[in-house]
Amino acid sequence: MSQFAGLSDVSISEDIPVEGEITVPVGSQTQEDEYSTLDEPVKDTILRDLKAVGKKFVHVMYPKKSSALLRDWDLWGPLLLCVTLALMLQGGSADSKDDGGPQFAEVFVIIWFGSVIITLNSKLLGGTISFFQSLCVLGYCILPLTVAMVVCRLVLLGGSGMASFIVRFVVVIASFGWSTFASTAFLADSQPPNRKALVVYPVFLFYFVISWMILTFSPSRSGDTQP
Repeated sequence: MSQFAGLSDVSISEDIPVEGEITVPVGSQTQEDEYSTLDEPVKDTILRDLKAVGKKFVHVMYPKKSSALLRDWDLWGPLLLCVTLALMLQGGSADSKDDGGPQFAEVFVIIWFGSVIITLNSKLLGGTISFFQSLCVLGYCILPLTVAMVVCRLVLLGGSGMASFIVRFVVVIASFGWSTFASTAFLADSQPPNRKALVVYPVFLFYFVISWMILTFSPSRSGDTQP
């Protein structure tokens, strides 16, 4: 108690006024209001989200080492691409039991389950990005393959001969390379230098399987449908 004995002699004189103000900075309140979307109209929210998805599409089509796709991650774009790709791979015959449901489910399983496996592999190898950031990158980088699927469907409208196969092969191979390059451009800096090959290899297989599904796709004919 001896070390606190001198504190009893300390007093505050009544002649010394206490000055100062307790205020809340105006800038902080304005910043909170700027990022608050609770009172935002639904139309503005949808347009804002669509604009953000469009910007990420641009990042994928022109890949470069940028943290924008990782910082502002979302799963709306990957979900849209997955549904679009699954619908186009469905075959176009709603009455056929061999088309439609199983192919639609296969695309979902391959994309989402494959993305989860690649993300877990990246984390186990010492990756620094989060789980959902990796899913965002892998999902958005399906965009070139989705475009390739649209081109292949248009080419198949003119026939399925050798010329059609060569055109589809070139388009799919180019899209496969673009998807792999874009994903590795975003994910490369988040991996240890001596383990990048172990991370890129599953990504290569992931997009290769999707590319193979697109290349081997053939639309169902109404005459082939069994009663």
